[in-house]
Amino acid sequence: MTSSALALADVLAVEESSGDGFQAPGLSEFYPEPIAEFSLLGVDFSITRITLILWIATLAMLAFMVAASRRPQIVPGKLQFVGESGYSLVRDGIARDVVGPKGLPFAPFLAALFFFILANNLMSIVPFAQISPMSKFAFPLVLALICWVIYIYIGIREQGAGRYFKDILFLPGVPKPMYVLVTPIEILQNFVVRPFTLAVRLFANMFAGHMLLVVFALGAVYLFSRDNFSIVFGPVSALMMIVMTFFELLVIFLQAYVFTVLMGTYLNGSIEAEH
Repeated sequence: MTSSALALADVLAVEESSGDGFQAPGLSEFYPEPIAEFSLLGVDFSITRITLILWIATLAMLAFMVAASRRPQIVPGKLQFVGESGYSLVRDGIARDVVGPKGLPFAPFLAALFFFILANNLMSIVPFAQISPMSKFAFPLVLALICWVIYIYIGIREQGAGRYFKDILFLPGVPKPMYVLVTPIEILQNFVVRPFTLAVRLFANMFAGHMLLVVFALGAVYLFSRDNFSIVFGPVSALMMIVMTFFELLVIFLQAYVFTVLMGTYLNGSIEAEH
């Protein structure tokens, strides 16, 4: 089950402050109290519970990859099989098929991106963590900006700065009078919309998934605590929480894959002359 001591504490706090009525969870969990704060070069930093979850997920992912590749065998063991299967999925399904013939050198980066997002997404269903850092917009936004810088750099490196920006600003085959309309759209799409939608898609799915799980978890705890007819609905809420957990597991893998596939399509557009 995905309910935790934190969820129960939230319910009790709500009941103490507002009586017997159930109130849906708010956004407070996405803005936890800082565990530590410090300043570096005049910039203030704070370490929160979500920061620790990000570190734990990243270290767990690194430990898994090291363990899976430490002693490779011709007949792979369980860890090696899982690691190789994940890497093959990215290498063959994205780097080779999506990016194109020149995509294999990008396979390590794409695999690292996929496993990093996957590990952090999985924290949304891990007991006592139960929140993905990707459900806080700052984290997917940073990932999207990193991807944005990389695919622009690759485009300049492969095509040259002049040709790359010329193809973006002035699409081949478009009548010249149409550039007044097409050029601003292309600038907006390539330099604003792409990184923004890349971040929003991941953030929105993980945010919504977390809120759904919390609503059903808190609902189950609340209903089971009633001493009237409402208690009969407690098992329904608990069952829905379990069902939504399995659905969230599907979303976790799907969002990591979609984010990586989209990065592959952007790299393909940067490598190829046509946009």
